[in-house]
Amino acid sequence: MADNREKTVGQEKAEKIMALDEKRLIKILKSSKSTPFARAKACQRLAVIGTKQAVSALSALLADPKFGHYARFALEPIPDASVDDTLRRALGQLKGRLLVGVINSIAQRRDLKAAEPLARLLDDPDAEVAAAAAAALGRIATPESAEELAKVLDYTKSVAGSCLECAERLLSQGAREPALALYEALLSRSDLPESVRTMAASGRETARS
Repeated sequence: MADNREKTVGQEKAEKIMALDEKRLIKILKSSKSTPFARAKACQRLAVIGTKQAVSALSALLADPKFGHYARFALEPIPDASVDDTLRRALGQLKGRLLVGVINSIAQRRDLKAAEPLARLLDDPDAEVAAAAAAALGRIATPESAEELAKVLDYTKSVAGSCLECAERLLSQGAREPALALYEALLSRSDLPESVRTMAASGRETARS
């Protein structure tokens, strides 16, 4: 009975927070008296109704080990350039899983201005960070990100999948030259899996046609 009652109380608290407007949710994030539960629920609700007004309060939590991911998920859907600015700044401030999470959010938002700072992470000593950066560049798919991926492909085949995605996206955008260059770079490596080389060859033919 006690366990059921505790669940009911928790659900009631969650429902109250979920019913609050953006201004009150931001207050929860900023208040030192807020419980971890309240902060988490506020972030979850802001992921649905958040606007640029919530960006500052959410960005302040990005480096928090407990709430960084909650804050990131809330920022990700907000349709405002200030979110992209915030996430790009965080690239130079975070490490480990929090950094990987921010990189993934940048990839999800396809921030075209992030190609250069992401490229600097391709050689990060943390393998997860480097892999996330490569995947993000593949998804963002600008000529600049293609160039950076090609440079790394010269000495590691681990970015081959990201190179393929980048080339495919560039080709779909009508950017034939950078796509073709990336396909050529892939085919220049004889040590890549046959499946990758086959897809690269097919992509090259499409880019040439």
